[in-house]
Amino acid sequence: MAEVIEIARLGLTDQVAARLRTWLVEGRIAPGAKLNERVLAEQLSVSRTPLREAIKLLAQEGLVDLLPNRGAVAVKLTEADIEHSFEVLAGLEAMSGELAAQRVTDSAVSEIRAKHYEMLAAFERRDLSSYYRLNAAIHAALNQAAANPVLIDTYSRINARVQSMRFRTNQDEAKWRLAVHEHTQMMQALSERDGATLGRVLAEHLRHKRDTVLQLMRAGLIGHALPTPRSLAG
Repeated sequence: MAEVIEIARLGLTDQVAARLRTWLVEGRIAPGAKLNERVLAEQLSVSRTPLREAIKLLAQEGLVDLLPNRGAVAVKLTEADIEHSFEVLAGLEAMSGELAAQRVTDSAVSEIRAKHYEMLAAFERRDLSSYYRLNAAIHAALNQAAANPVLIDTYSRINARVQSMRFRTNQDEAKWRLAVHEHTQMMQALSERDGATLGRVLAEHLRHKRDTVLQLMRAGLIGHALPTPRSLAG
C-alpha cells in the first residue's frame, strides 16, 4: 500500500512540475518572480508537499533558482547570460546536427518528420503553445540522435535555462515565419543526411534566436508575466 501511495504522489509531483514548467517557459510566471507556494497551491488545487517536490525538480533543470532568504525564484537572465548561453547552444546544436546526420536511424527520421508536420499545423493555427512544445521536441530529438551522452547532458542543462526566451521569440510574426523556414531546411538536410548543412542551419537558427531575445530584452518586452493560468482542475 505504501508503494502505491508513493507512486501516486510522484505522479502528482510530475503533473505539477509539468504545469509549472509550462507556466515558466510561456512567461506566465515572470522571470525573477518568487514562486509563492500558497498562491500556486491554490491555483493548482494541490497541497504544498507535491508542489515543493515539483519546485525542486525545476530547480535541478535550471528553470528555478533556490535563493537564501527568498525561496524559489523563476530564473532571470541578463544580456550577458543570453549572449553566453546562446553562443554555447549554437555550437552544441551544430554539433548535434552534424552527428545526428551520421547516426540517426530511419525510424528516428520518420518520427522527427512527423513532429515537424504537426508543428507546421500548429503554426497554421497560430497555436504558439503547441508549436513550441513540438519545436522543442524536434530540437531534443536531433540532440538525442547525435547519440553522445556528454553532448546530450550538456545541451539539456544549458537549454533548460533559456526555454522561456526561446518561446518568446515566436511572438513576432516575421521571426516566427523565419523559424518555420529554418526548420524546413533542417528537415531537408536531415533527410539527405547532410551533416554540414544541418549543423550550419541549426547554428544560424540559434543565432537568430539570440538576436531576437536581445532585441526584446532591450525593448522591455521580456520580463513581465502573462495572464494568470488556470488550475489543474480547470
